[in-house]
Amino acid sequence: MVKSNRQMMQGALVLSLAAFIAKILSAVYRVPFQNMVGNTGFYVYQQVYPIYGIGMTFALSGFPVFVSALIAQYRSDYELLPLLRRLFWILSGLGLGVFLLLYTQSELIASWMGDALLSSVIQSVSWMFLMMPFLVIARGYFQGTNRMVPTAVSQVIEQVVRVSVILLAASFYGSLTNDLYAVGTWAMSSAVIAAVMATFVLLYYKKSDSFENWNGSRVIEPHKIQWGVLLKRLVIEGGTLCLLSSILVLFQLIDSFTLFKGLVEQGMSQEIAKDLKGIFDRGQPLVQLGMVVGVGFSSSHLPLLSRSYTKQHLEEFRHLKQSLLKMTMVFSVVATVGLLVILPRVNHMLFGDIQGNDVLSVYIISIVLASMMMAYHGILQSTGKYSITLIALFVGLIAKGVGNLWFIPLFQTLGASIATILGLSVMLGMIWMLSGEWKDSSNHQQSTIIKLGIVSIGMAVVVGILNTLLERYFPAGDSRTKDTLISLLLVSVGMIVFLIGAIRIKLFTIREWLMIPKGKSLLRFTRKWK
Repeated sequence: MVKSNRQMMQGALVLSLAAFIAKILSAVYRVPFQNMVGNTGFYVYQQVYPIYGIGMTFALSGFPVFVSALIAQYRSDYELLPLLRRLFWILSGLGLGVFLLLYTQSELIASWMGDALLSSVIQSVSWMFLMMPFLVIARGYFQGTNRMVPTAVSQVIEQVVRVSVILLAASFYGSLTNDLYAVGTWAMSSAVIAAVMATFVLLYYKKSDSFENWNGSRVIEPHKIQWGVLLKRLVIEGGTLCLLSSILVLFQLIDSFTLFKGLVEQGMSQEIAKDLKGIFDRGQPLVQLGMVVGVGFSSSHLPLLSRSYTKQHLEEFRHLKQSLLKMTMVFSVVATVGLLVILPRVNHMLFGDIQGNDVLSVYIISIVLASMMMAYHGILQSTGKYSITLIALFVGLIAKGVGNLWFIPLFQTLGASIATILGLSVMLGMIWMLSGEWKDSSNHQQSTIIKLGIVSIGMAVVVGILNTLLERYFPAGDSRTKDTLISLLLVSVGMIVFLIGAIRIKLFTIREWLMIPKGKSLLRFTRKWK
């Protein structure tokens, strides 16, 4: 039993590390891609990206988790092969249905987005849904039998292949073609190419696997795995997991259908609207990069939270929960404050100009809200309370959609940023209220917030003053090389100020310092410094 638990924990950590690497790759590649194809090319890609994002949650973090749970439930008593076969055919029907819907109705969907030329891009991404059943069953099977390495390796390779194909497609712009929609179509074809490669990786692991070892000792009872029962559970349980895994993608999907179309309906030319939407979409990689640390803590804490809750170690669970919330809040706030202070230079460093600073300034506040929301979601997931996040998600999406309809006519892309903050705030507030977290407010939490405020303001003041002094001689937007060097300098100064401040006012406990990468070395340095 101890060995089994240790293997499960190690597997969960491997899967969390793979997800962390994949998220970094998913955020970073957008920068060179935007640099190659410009704002309009970025707009073309980002308009259809949410469809890919939803497909990824189906194939990676939604249905595989459901299948693994089903396998864990049945494998001790029944043969797995009939169960997996039926699941495969149900998923094949779902994948084929989504493919046909997207492929045959691509022109209609593109018209709903306000740009008929997006039809070919939508058709390109639709093919990935045909690969979904293979990926779901294979990943669910390995995860359900406590072997996370195949899923982790396939996930990382899938992202590496996809990013490589996207950047290769972008390199064709200007040399082989000047059609940005053709580039977008090729870039979206990366989804199916990457899915095929991930399938080959999973087949490689399956080749060296003895399936029979995971079959139960009794013959399966047919009524236990009726088609209708499986379909119902897949839709309800699997569908819920998919929705909760695609929270931010759903917000982006609303922007795809309302932002560009709303700008055009206000009398703006399509070319200007595409450019503005492309600038607005710069916020997504910024937010993803800002969330990397917070999401990393959530991923690493989830198996620990689940284990302590399952074993009824409630005091350990409470401590882990408070630690997760505190670390996520601290690093997401610091990342947001730091980005806000040096945003014009970071914007120029990454994207080649300083357009849209006001829009991006509002958008990147999402880092704090989304990071805290994911932390709360992780806590609720470990206790099986999915309904709270699901209710909050639906209300948050309604707030985002209504916000877009209200604010885009008034403030254009800034309105979409405001609506995003509104939707995430509503969602986070509902989770906080419905989960009863407001009852657990303590003096310790209030002290943390005060200390964090002091450190963040101190960091912002020091970095802001230094940036203002440098602005006299090296204005933001003047030279990309200079802005890159100055940005790196300001980030380094900000990190040093934060660390000194955190040490001086004892923002973290010794146990929390040890949870931070290189935290042990920092503690040793602190003792010498004192």
